[in-house]
Amino acid sequence: MKFTDGYWLLREGVTAAHPVEVLDVSAHAGGLDVHATTRPVRHRGDLLDGPMVTISCTAPMPGVIAVRLTHLTGGAERGPRFDLERRPGGAVVTDHPDHAVLTSGELSVRFARGGPWRMEFRAGGRLLTASGPKSMGIMTTGDGRHFMREQLLLNVGTQVYGLGERFGPLVKNGQEVDIWNADGGTSSEQAYKNVPFYLTDAGYGVFVNDPGRVGFEVGSEAVSKVQFSVEGQSLEYLVIHGPTPKEILRKYTALTGRPALPPAWSFGLWLSTSFTTSYDEETVSGFIEGMAKRDLPLSVFHFDCFWMREYNWCDFVWDPRAFPDPEGMLRRLHERGLKVSVWINPYIAQRSPLFAEGKAAGYLVKRPNGDVWQWDRWQPGMALVDFTNPAARKWFAAKLDALLAMGVDCFKTDFGERVPTDVVWHDGSDPEGMHNYYAFLYNRTVHDLLRTRRGKGQAVLFARSATAGGQQFPVHWGGDCEATYESMAESLRGGLSLGLSGFGFWSHDIGGFEGTPTPALFKRWVAFGLLSSHSRLHGSESYRVPWLYDEESVEVLRRFTALKLRLMPYLYEAARQAADEGVPMMRAMALEFPGDPACSHLERQYMLGDSLLVAPVFSDEGQVRYYVPAGRWTHLLTGETVEGPAWHEETHGFHSLPLLVRPGTVLPMGTAPTRPDYAYASGVTLRVYEPADGATVECRVPSPDGTTAATFTVTRSGSEVTVTSADAPAGWTAEIVSGEALTLRS
Repeated sequence: MKFTDGYWLLREGVTAAHPVEVLDVSAHAGGLDVHATTRPVRHRGDLLDGPMVTISCTAPMPGVIAVRLTHLTGGAERGPRFDLERRPGGAVVTDHPDHAVLTSGELSVRFARGGPWRMEFRAGGRLLTASGPKSMGIMTTGDGRHFMREQLLLNVGTQVYGLGERFGPLVKNGQEVDIWNADGGTSSEQAYKNVPFYLTDAGYGVFVNDPGRVGFEVGSEAVSKVQFSVEGQSLEYLVIHGPTPKEILRKYTALTGRPALPPAWSFGLWLSTSFTTSYDEETVSGFIEGMAKRDLPLSVFHFDCFWMREYNWCDFVWDPRAFPDPEGMLRRLHERGLKVSVWINPYIAQRSPLFAEGKAAGYLVKRPNGDVWQWDRWQPGMALVDFTNPAARKWFAAKLDALLAMGVDCFKTDFGERVPTDVVWHDGSDPEGMHNYYAFLYNRTVHDLLRTRRGKGQAVLFARSATAGGQQFPVHWGGDCEATYESMAESLRGGLSLGLSGFGFWSHDIGGFEGTPTPALFKRWVAFGLLSSHSRLHGSESYRVPWLYDEESVEVLRRFTALKLRLMPYLYEAARQAADEGVPMMRAMALEFPGDPACSHLERQYMLGDSLLVAPVFSDEGQVRYYVPAGRWTHLLTGETVEGPAWHEETHGFHSLPLLVRPGTVLPMGTAPTRPDYAYASGVTLRVYEPADGATVECRVPSPDGTTAATFTVTRSGSEVTVTSADAPAGWTAEIVSGEALTLRS
């Protein structure tokens, strides 16, 4: 939210009170508290009247400092609250006549005594950011609304990323961002997944610990500052030191939760009935047989919303007109080696039998007068399940459990964004805070059920809405995009932005959701989609089976599906890294190469894991321009090499795109081109690319259960490359793919 009229003035009706000097500092075991006056204290008369700001600083874990700004403390504590993992200890407070400092790891916050007001965050002797005069403030608008505001210095050249899955420019400088979940598609400033966390390339990130609406002005209202504000009497934010972007994400996800590791089968190709298309078991069987006939490996079949009867969403009952024998159908699908996903949402239509059941038990969200909250958007008389009620969560999960018992394997947890604020929640939570947090409770309920019933490592969602902490319940997909190259590009921006917000796994609708793609667009999107974390063919009014476009679409889908399956030894290790460390599978170039200024704004290419550079093609003709960092990179599909740092322009047919292997990589390639969950180490081929002289590289090959199946050590000395393993099964091979005249020993 903006409060000022240019640099000098406040907007009409706005009043502000800012800390001007430190009154006193009190240290305690967990940190320090600072009381700051909002006018200079020249005599005792200045100690009367007017507000004071209390700034409490703590260290929830090494390298992280939490700052809470408070005006009035008399308000009742109401949820919801983000559940943060706190590991306090080791914080040091030093109090000097002219300043006070709290240190956590290498990060410190320093308060200058006296005036002018200044609070600095430093690490390694370097200023990271600061709150100066008129930055921190108690802001009151003309209509009596009360906000707490902070502005943190944005040093020259610092870029800002994150704030959730945002579809505009990847670098957020100059943008105004409201953290408020909305069902707005992928073509506007609205987002399904809003996260009050931003990451910078200057060694730190900032998490605003508030689940409600947080307004960010990123170098916009004050062009040299990142401003954030919340309505209320207090504001807490955490400064997270890296110094690298990856280390910032590791600490942020240690606080808010790491992603669960999705099952290996979920990395294969998903095929959907699409959204509003007509289908029954015969249609589904026709699709599956068509895929098999054309040698197109399929891992998951997804039933979208019309698996249930119209106007009954959700009752979680198969439409008997289209699916008279759901148990038998699910059994037949499993016999084909497929997993099954079904679409759900947390809304209950009035015609659904569950509406009366939920109303009678008090499981539906209510208005202040006690009525069930309803409206006619999406479904006539629609209500919401109240996930703040433990009994309602158990009730909702029991309905899904019956589907699991029937043979369903996972759920697409759609919607969860249009959550009203004129309601009363079972646990008394603040309605504004619950608007975003609802998505967390909804997806946690479903993921917990899957993890309980299917076992650890077998729980996976296809979720659309999220907020901070929602990364624990993967996978998330990008929402309603259009069948255009522009929408394909905005989807990629959204996925990279989400990855920079702590989410490890992400997908999108191959071919676009709204409209029908041209054959050329479909083929370009297929290559991008199969080089994403998760890959799903899905649309709105038209099917996404490739033979409906042209025969070459079948060939392109076959080629890139087989490629992804062969890459599974590499991809599943990258997935395990995302789960263990919070570093996403699909990475913005700025995350992987923070020292290369040419990477800071790149948003049409990405790294898939540590070692593969992907540059999707966004045109029929196949022209693509991409950047490679330093070194000699190798095209995985052709073996050709390109030198960096440099920009390259190429033209690619539909069977190709820039897919480059980073120098120094040992890339494990699997043997099974028909399924994603196989014994990755059995018969694995290690491809060695441009090893540096004297370098030693360790290559871990996982098992489909997430454990390590084999570890290889690759060492280069002079012209000789040696590959060894103490635990690999027989049958593995190694080859030098790119490099000088090298001799391989294994």
